[in-house]
Amino acid sequence: MSRSGQGTGTPPLASTAAGSSRPAAQPGDSGFDGRAALGLVGLGVVGHVLRSRSFYEKVAVAAIVVGALKRIGQDNGASAMASLRAWNQREMQRLERKAQRQGRAVKGSGRMARSGRPRGLADVVPKN
Repeated sequence: MSRSGQGTGTPPLASTAAGSSRPAAQPGDSGFDGRAALGLVGLGVVGHVLRSRSFYEKVAVAAIVVGALKRIGQDNGASAMASLRAWNQREMQRLERKAQRQGRAVKGSGRMARSGRPRGLADVVPKN
């Protein structure tokens, strides 16, 4: 039983268009004609979208949303900067108070060093 036609195990020969030496276009080949057709379809879709009222409504809503989000971001950034400035000011005041307390403590320690041994520790003899 021999079979003829497709599937006989031999690769199909390239078909040529009548009156041409070039091979005929196969399904799936996208040449200039295919790209031109896709371009025309794309232009038609764009034209339809641009004539659509709902498209312009969606664009307007999107523009409003983007503007609102931008404003929210600016407000958040401004409030964050204000909070940072306030924290920095409080921190600087805290550090200044700490430095003043330490300055007084240093002055007091000088008086203690000049006054001699502590009285409560006179009984303790240092071990060398």
